[in-house]
Amino acid sequence: MGCFMILFALISPRLALIFVWLFSDILSRSFDSWLLPFLGFFLLPWTTLAYAGMWDYGPGGRVEGFEWFLVGLAFVIDIGSYGGGDRARRARD
Repeated sequence: MGCFMILFALISPRLALIFVWLFSDILSRSFDSWLLPFLGFFLLPWTTLAYAGMWDYGPGGRVEGFEWFLVGLAFVIDIGSYGGGDRARRARD
């Protein structure tokens, strides 16, 4: 199941979030409320997936150490996608 989630994430992180929400309880266990995953779906999908995955993977249901680096890397990818879209729009004008 994990390999399919990674493949869906490569296609679209939002699609992977939908499948994680439908077929597992990782999002409900890693986040206290529904609001953060909901906002993460629209604003920071890679970061939301990385945090939920690292929370589930890590010992004791925590994100610590190198796992924070991976969540930070996902955040940079999310922010970069916003910057890349802006740069492409300016190039067309």
